Amino acid sequence: MAQTIFHASVEGAQHGGKSLADFLTYAKKAGADGVQPSNYMLQGGKGFKGAKEIKDTFAKAKMKLDGVSGHCPFWVHTTAWTGSPSIRPFIPAEVARKPIEQIERWAEDYLLGLMDLCAELNVKVVPMFWGVAFGWELATGYPWGFWKGGDYDLIKEGQERFVKKTQKLRDHANSLGIYLCHEIHPGTAAMCADDFHQLVQICEGDRCLGVNADPSHCWEGEDWETRFRKVADRVYACHVKNFVIRKNIPLRKMAPDWPDRAMQFTDLPTGDLNMARYIEMLVNIGYPGRYCQAMKTKTAPLIVEAESAYRDLDATSANGIGYVRDNLCFPLAAGSFEEGMGA
Repeated sequence: MAQTIFHASVEGAQHGGKSLADFLTYAKKAGADGVQPSNYMLQGGKGFKGAKEIKDTFAKAKMKLDGVSGHCPFWVHTTAWTGSPSIRPFIPAEVARKPIEQIERWAEDYLLGLMDLCAELNVKVVPMFWGVAFGWELATGYPWGFWKGGDYDLIKEGQERFVKKTQKLRDHANSLGIYLCHEIHPGTAAMCADDFHQLVQICEGDRCLGVNADPSHCWEGEDWETRFRKVADRVYACHVKNFVIRKNIPLRKMAPDWPDRAMQFTDLPTGDLNMARYIEMLVNIGYPGRYCQAMKTKTAPLIVEAESAYRDLDATSANGIGYVRDNLCFPLAAGSFEEGMGA
């Protein structure tokens, strides 16, 4: 008998105004079977909530814990060295006033604690992204080069920086059996599949370096199928999002307000991507089996992430959850359709 291998889920970062309990209530009402809370939703008092309290909250709501989003603190950790003020929204105000070295140390300690909590929660998949380890010059990409001169080599320096700064975090993840799933994304340490392969290479094939597939970030020359087939064996997590590119507007225009930008996140049915084809590719590259083996589950989550310049975020997520549940959690083929043909 054909079996459904996916369930509908939703990421919590954009719903940070809700407590964990309120987020679970909202997600269940919207039709999700599980959630991927952000690290902030697991905080309580001066540290993290206890694992028992978190487990009890999920048990009471009868919801699955599908991983923990650590995007923001990981990005802070690998970006702080640049001195950019853009890290401040993601760290406590009293930490933001400290010297860069202390901010890095705080982020490292925070992430080590987050991974310890994940281990207690039996969470082995942590979607995240590494920060701007190679510097903002390289983050701009082509055509602004000048990355190497007589007395500097920004790529080589970035490689050494990434390996050194992430070593302790990677070692800890490996000791706990956790996969740190980088979301290949503009403004991070790996903005395309080849960038990610570079990280794996310089870290000598480190097993904890995973990928969080998100097709809505493939809008500058590398389509989603090319990207994720290149890194197929590292995909342990996924987000389900859609987008459009508005015509005649530069992608790199300095537009501070989302409605003015060329790339717009959309509801799932009306963007440029065919979401069913994306899910079929995830099956083909082995994502559901890889996730289920790591997390010891029977189904893998298709995780909606609400981002829209126009729609209310609760409405955006609810719409996405419904679409995933009704259109993308299809029964997996048990064999070839040709087997049923003939006399």
